Amino acid sequence: MVDGFGPVMPRTGAEPSRREAPQGAPERREPIRVLVVDDHELFRRGLEIVLAQEEDIQVIGEAGDGAEAVEKAADLLPDIVLMDVRMPRRGGIEACTSIKEVAPSARIIMLTISDEEADLYDAIKAGATGYLLKEISTDEVTAAIRAVADGQSQISPSMAAKLLTEFKSMIQRTDERRLVPAPRLTDRELEVLKLVATGKNNRDIAKALFISENTVKNHVRNILEKLQLHSRMEAVVYAMREKILDLETG
Repeated sequence: MVDGFGPVMPRTGAEPSRREAPQGAPERREPIRVLVVDDHELFRRGLEIVLAQEEDIQVIGEAGDGAEAVEKAADLLPDIVLMDVRMPRRGGIEACTSIKEVAPSARIIMLTISDEEADLYDAIKAGATGYLLKEISTDEVTAAIRAVADGQSQISPSMAAKLLTEFKSMIQRTDERRLVPAPRLTDRELEVLKLVATGKNNRDIAKALFISENTVKNHVRNILEKLQLHSRMEAVVYAMREKILDLETG
């Protein structure tokens, strides 16, 4: 678990690199530049030790609160900001909006102990691309960083379920209907969108549908183009609002 870092043994020259590029993903020439933001110094140090072992990930800075995170993001222009939600002076969600203004290309992953639905919704609205609970393993953290750097969204499965429950509630509370018919998605695109909505990444979707990751990426791109949206999460919100999907959320 991330918030229970054990001792990290140094590598020897005989050990292979832990880096495994996702199947079908473009080869990176430069490491993914990460800014770590958390008010607990011990947690920041633990993350830095873990990420330092990855050849394709580089920690370029750290911050202890949201205000400092905005300053560091403007100065360092990271690829990924790995940030907690609850911090003194300025919280992660408030900082998220400001970071997107000073470093528009940065993608933000909230890594937190907060499983409150309100924090999840606010983080997504503020521009976060990922929302992960600190109970996940270190391997899942590095995988999420690579996935988000490659343009995917990452949400812990338990939080994805809560998100869908809220969307379903929103639909039941409103009687508003669009006058313009929603664009038609193919059956396969609907299957892909439903799996995206449950928080699955491209690799998991490919396995579930017995297709390649490149095919999944093509389907996602087509879905976004048809719906005229910019991200996977926007596509899920749109589909739930327009009743394109009828997901069972338990």
